Amino acid sequence: MTQELVSLTIIMAVAAVSPIVAQLIPGRFIPQTVLLLVAGAALGPYGLGVIEVNDAVKLLSELGMAFLFLLAGYEIDPKRLAGHQGKVGLVTWIITLGLAGLVVTLLPFFAKQGIDGIATVIALTTTALGTLMPILKERNLEGTPIGDAIISYGTWGELGPILAMAILLSTRTGWQTMLVLGAFLTICLLCAMLPTKALKTGHRLYRFLTDNANTSSQTLMRLTTFLLIFLVTISALFELDAVLGAFAAGFILRYIIPDGSKSLEMKLEGVGYGFLIPVFFVVSGAAINVRAVAGRPALLVAFIVMLMLIRAVPVYVALSLDKRENPLSSHHRVTVALYCTTALPIIVAVTSLAVKVGTMQGDTASTLVAAGAITVFLMPLLGSITYQVADVHPVTAVREIAHTPSDWRTIVHEHAQVRALLHHQDRLKRMAETLDALEKMGTMGHGDEYRAELVKRARREIDRQLKELGLDPQLTTQLPHNYRYPKN
Repeated sequence: MTQELVSLTIIMAVAAVSPIVAQLIPGRFIPQTVLLLVAGAALGPYGLGVIEVNDAVKLLSELGMAFLFLLAGYEIDPKRLAGHQGKVGLVTWIITLGLAGLVVTLLPFFAKQGIDGIATVIALTTTALGTLMPILKERNLEGTPIGDAIISYGTWGELGPILAMAILLSTRTGWQTMLVLGAFLTICLLCAMLPTKALKTGHRLYRFLTDNANTSSQTLMRLTTFLLIFLVTISALFELDAVLGAFAAGFILRYIIPDGSKSLEMKLEGVGYGFLIPVFFVVSGAAINVRAVAGRPALLVAFIVMLMLIRAVPVYVALSLDKRENPLSSHHRVTVALYCTTALPIIVAVTSLAVKVGTMQGDTASTLVAAGAITVFLMPLLGSITYQVADVHPVTAVREIAHTPSDWRTIVHEHAQVRALLHHQDRLKRMAETLDALEKMGTMGHGDEYRAELVKRARREIDRQLKELGLDPQLTTQLPHNYRYPKN
């Protein structure tokens, strides 16, 4: 018991320090999740060895993964899955799965690495929606076209691989797998229908639960935890992955409470992000064999590149073909595609299962998990760069320079000035007020006319970006704080 407590103490010390370190890093370009993974790798069995991943720690890690997928499933609106963008997201994921199957089967490189199995195919189609949701909240993107697109495509990037794991990685025959999944689905439907019926009829039990939700009884929180552990246990009894039960629990919870519950959400996030989920990420990092990863750099880089080609490109193409329903600009589409390529928890789950059944070597699994960890850092960073480059409008600048090459310095300076005004809207407002006053006085000079043109261009750009965010420029003159992901 002493060793278990020592390991847990070190893990929670890492969890407590990580947000402070992330805040101190200039630009905050390294997410906390990456710091947790790196600390786990450094302190785990393949590093300094001060964290021992014993049965007790593994159980807490499994509960952490369960809470992560519970929260991910809870964020999904069932109406979104049945909507237009949800259907497009499903078709896109199916295409992604087909592309991954072709690449892993036909590309000699993967065969030489000994990872030409179904587990690798599934790992190449994932989106870490549970990891992305806190980022979307921090950037005030929930409810915007960009956030909606990330959630719609990312939902199938998480749900699709979970179902594929249950079907394609099963050791049973086809009809047995379908029978087990049918029984699991029946249990899930019962778990969803009974509380919903009690809610509609106003049953006394329902009133008791709601009345005591915020007392020492914590009835709703206890029932939610029971639902999660119950479905995870059912998954284990049916020899399904725990991820399926956890995700189903979150989905059921959203079905029962379609409008959500702020009080319950705060409690779930407190238990999840405050305790169990950091344990999961640190233990996942501890499973990475750094020496094995360093010994296979080609596989590490190739897997990340394949993730971008197989996952990001189809999402970008789908958004481009669906411009009538989703009129996002090109750099917004690139950003959505990059964020949908963030992949880690499913990679951890699928590689662990593959190693357990003997279809993947531990060193290979470590390399793929390390690649997934890198995407958590890399994809938000690339999304941030995409926005910074897009604000300069490089294509327009190149066209202007091609038209008048002799003015290239002035053109570059103008585009840089517009970008600066976008990032400092208070400065734009002061400049606009000064120019308006000069115009009324009739004392505007040549330099003032130049600044007036910059102000007009910046205002047009702000109006365009507000429209893309689903906001009315007539009612909202300021861009939401940090909406362009200037930080990760």
